[in-house]
Amino acid sequence: MCKPTLFDLMKMPRGGRLFLATCLGSLFVLVLYFQSITKPGKLLGSRNAPTIHQAGLELLAAHKSLQGRRELLEQACLSHTRKRRVLSPEDLKHLIVDDMHGLIYCYVPKVACTNWKRVLMVLTSDGRYTDPLAIPANEAHVAGNLRTLSEFSVTEINQRLRSYLKFIFVREPFERLVSAYRNKFTRRYNTAFHKRYGTKIIRRHRPNAKPEALEKGDDVTFPEFVQYLVDPRTQREEPFNEHWERVHSLCHPCLIHYDVVGKYETLEPDAQAVLRLAGVEGTLQFPTSGKTTRTDGHMAGRYFKHISPFYQKKLFNLYRMDFMLFNYSTPEYLRT
Repeated sequence: MCKPTLFDLMKMPRGGRLFLATCLGSLFVLVLYFQSITKPGKLLGSRNAPTIHQAGLELLAAHKSLQGRRELLEQACLSHTRKRRVLSPEDLKHLIVDDMHGLIYCYVPKVACTNWKRVLMVLTSDGRYTDPLAIPANEAHVAGNLRTLSEFSVTEINQRLRSYLKFIFVREPFERLVSAYRNKFTRRYNTAFHKRYGTKIIRRHRPNAKPEALEKGDDVTFPEFVQYLVDPRTQREEPFNEHWERVHSLCHPCLIHYDVVGKYETLEPDAQAVLRLAGVEGTLQFPTSGKTTRTDGHMAGRYFKHISPFYQKKLFNLYRMDFMLFNYSTPEYLRT
């Protein structure tokens, strides 16, 4: 089919030309909006932007560690991010919205996200839930229980990014990675992960694998998991699973201006600060963890002892941006 010429367009009825012009104009506005949403200082919670949480942000200034993290993150973004890109709805699927309290939370698996989802279910439930720990863990992860920013229109996304309190919780990258491995590949009940990822990892990275291992995928070793992560074919075939995806790829901290950067290592005081900023500190408490076998640096070091310096270096390069953006030191146990 031939492309329409200017002459053909001029012959179009006046109503048709107006409709076409309206469509083109709407598209142009949409493109301009998404370009502007990626510019700090305009739509992403800049100091000049109006906010319904101004009093809360003044309180935040009193929390020097949280304020310092924000500033370090901004500096790291300026130093290590060369290109800016347009945010898509896919980029916003990890950002949970609480319209009742003006909150946006980017959830990161293996960083207390189950308890944060429980808290947000209480805050958005209109009294249906009152105790976060009374909500089963699997229910907290049911799609549809909480709204994500990707579900809103462009105008609504813009308004919320500009005016809501935005927060994120992060964790030392390799401790989070070991925690994900332990949870998804060493627990017998995670058969879905064994079938989905374990069988592929064993087939690709275990020479002379036994038929039972190829069928069940339930005995992936940590060195095999590391080989899978650094294998260039892995990300060419599909994105990383959210449990081991890098935080900067899940939450885009150099494109979205987070007001609070909490850390797993200081979870309880940081969570309390967020609840205070949201104005709900007196109505509920963040659930404390009862785990006795939490993955810490010592445990991560034991797992990395079996990883060669070659693969340690490749893995560190893969997660380097998370180390830099969130001010985590290179682990002492690395032999790179």
